[in-house]
Amino acid sequence: MKAKKKLHTFIDLFCGIGGFRLALEEIGLKCVWSNDNDKHCAVTYKENFGEKPDTRDIKKVLTEDIPSHDVLCAGFPCQAFSISGKQKGFEDTRGTLFFDIARIAKYHQPKILFLENVRNFEKHDNGRTIKTVNKTLDEIGYDVFYKVLDANHYGVPQSRKRIYIVGFRKDLKIKDFEFPKIISKIVRLKDVLLSNKEIKKYIIRRKDIKLIENPPKLKKDIFGNYPLCLIRVGTIGNGGQGERIYSEHGHAIALTAYGGGIASKTGAYLVKRTVRKLSPYECSQIMGFPKDFKIPANNGQAYKQFGNSVVVPVLECIFKEVLNRKI
Repeated sequence: MKAKKKLHTFIDLFCGIGGFRLALEEIGLKCVWSNDNDKHCAVTYKENFGEKPDTRDIKKVLTEDIPSHDVLCAGFPCQAFSISGKQKGFEDTRGTLFFDIARIAKYHQPKILFLENVRNFEKHDNGRTIKTVNKTLDEIGYDVFYKVLDANHYGVPQSRKRIYIVGFRKDLKIKDFEFPKIISKIVRLKDVLLSNKEIKKYIIRRKDIKLIENPPKLKKDIFGNYPLCLIRVGTIGNGGQGERIYSEHGHAIALTAYGGGIASKTGAYLVKRTVRKLSPYECSQIMGFPKDFKIPANNGQAYKQFGNSVVVPVLECIFKEVLNRKI
């Protein structure tokens, strides 16, 4: 689906490896500026988009030096605001990366703000964080809508809950907005996996692997299908973080940029009787990236990059709903 030419351009803040860019360019918008100070992400970004993002600290970038744009995209880090009961909105956000989103939006007044953050952002600091975000964006001229969505409802085999925030400039008079309905698409982890022969170095060989006999969720329904969810089938060691084994017939756990355990960052999976973690390519697929997306980073950096990224199909679904408002 290509965008009708009422929204033409966007900027990509905290761009990482370009998940927002993939989604919006697929819909027909043009990226006019991107920024991320992670030098490893910048290499991956350039490899795939042919240009390197601005790698300066966003706090040192002058607002007037950023090109004008119709849409501001940002998957920004979660930080506490120094509210102390004062509830000053925009002023409360100084010193955080959200402040830089707000100052850019205040100056350029793009029609749409499109933001993503971790699931707990909604409840962060006892709800004061999201309250300050709403107050700040209202103060600088935006009507705001947000919702927590799970990626496994939008065509990818990964249970990944994130909060998505959409802001409409007030003069557009958008007073209600519905996030996309669940897509009834059956996709399982095994549908995006490489063969075990291709991923030998990711196989986990440990004597303390314990598989569960007759896992309760590993049962087919009357149509012969396994449930579309996490299906835990065993443990490694004590079964802590990175030591839980899931079935290839279900969904993957949420990728993480950090974490320990033998299967850190991806989780462990029983694939054709073999226990292994996911390869970086497989991580790209459960994030909805194109099959030809280039991964120049070493494994450690690649896992971090995909663990910090956004799920492309979810962004596409949300932005198509934005376009349906005929802005």
